[in-house]
Amino acid sequence: MKRINIRMSPPRVLTLSFIMLSIIGTCLLKLPIATTTSISWLDALFTTVSACTVTGLGVVDTGKVFTLFGQCVILTLIQVGGLGIMSFAVLIAIMLGRKIGLQNRILLQQALNQTNIGGVIRLAKALFLFSFTVECIATFILSFEWVPKYGIAKGVYYSFFHSISAFNNAGFSVWSDNLMSHSHSILVNLVISSLIILGGIGFTVIVDIKRKKNFKNLTLHSKLMLSSTLIVNIIATIFIFIFEFHNSLSMRGFTPFEEGMAAYFQAISTRTAGFNTVDISALSKPSLLLMMLLMFIGAGSASTGGGIKLTTFLIMFFGVFKFLQEQDDIVVFKKSIKDTLIVKSLTITIISISFIFFAILILSITERVPLLMSAFEVFSAFGTVGLSMNFTPHLTMIGKTIIIFMMFFGKMGPLTLAFSFARKKNRKIKYPNEDILTG
Repeated sequence: MKRINIRMSPPRVLTLSFIMLSIIGTCLLKLPIATTTSISWLDALFTTVSACTVTGLGVVDTGKVFTLFGQCVILTLIQVGGLGIMSFAVLIAIMLGRKIGLQNRILLQQALNQTNIGGVIRLAKALFLFSFTVECIATFILSFEWVPKYGIAKGVYYSFFHSISAFNNAGFSVWSDNLMSHSHSILVNLVISSLIILGGIGFTVIVDIKRKKNFKNLTLHSKLMLSSTLIVNIIATIFIFIFEFHNSLSMRGFTPFEEGMAAYFQAISTRTAGFNTVDISALSKPSLLLMMLLMFIGAGSASTGGGIKLTTFLIMFFGVFKFLQEQDDIVVFKKSIKDTLIVKSLTITIISISFIFFAILILSITERVPLLMSAFEVFSAFGTVGLSMNFTPHLTMIGKTIIIFMMFFGKMGPLTLAFSFARKKNRKIKYPNEDILTG
């Protein structure tokens, strides 16, 4: 008999691996030891997808509904989903002493969103070491805040849980109000926001900084990520502070300094993580619209966050500027950007906007809530952020299904999903060009 060799493209393998992880996680969360009360299969699937896509949206209360076992399952899904399934598979193979073949290196390259195959194993090892170190340090620091309040066992566990959740930009919390009860703590705000930035900036940038140290020697991607992250965070903080200044609903009992701290925290958290120190449903409409834009932009490439990615947004912006200025090339930090990257960025953006539009359209039919609430939920799911206007637990069955798909779509990315099902066709005939009127 002939041996049947089935080869799948890296995008298809990554898509199927996330589906398998979701099935395993759902089955584990349906076990009696995982919950304090019975939950439906759909709610278990929703929670699993939210965890492995590091979103943070929840249809049930994580701290009350799930037992310690259930919360540990969620934590594991967050860690695996945040750092990448293929990264974990490679780590296990290395620990077992197995050689990593070319096919697995290609899969890892795709999973880590790298431009070439060289050094992906070394990058994966550095990723795990860095993640473990940062999460342990953060757990230790947060323990100073929560051990005196909750005791050693609970204090350390809460610190450990939120460190993993924050670094992986998941936004899951054991408390019903997320971090609102800790909104006045400088330590909590500073540590959690720092973890979000480190997880959202991208592992490629972190490794690049470690190797080259000097900003001038960094790659163009790293320079763009560092500078644009700083600028976007500052601008978002200023606008949220202005929009919410003395807002009696969202900033009740806050001093001007604490209002600034809350604005900074939400500016950082909105693009990637989904933690909140204020009531999102009480924010003003300008703040909510700004936050929807931030969720759409998302984090950095090869990071734990979602969205179209910050560099995608920048390249698209540069492409528009190039067209309006009638420039031949896009030059940033004395480096030119390929036209193919502009086309790729536009493709990602157009596909993303299309799916977001149809998701909002369906929710506007199935959910009896204001359109802004439905739109905010969809943007949060797509950006794998996890912020909500207290709407998630009240979603209908169709609404939950749509949000599950959008979380999955946001995590995998439009191109990965598209390439998973697309078949390459080589056209042998080349047709003549002709102009079309536009604008």
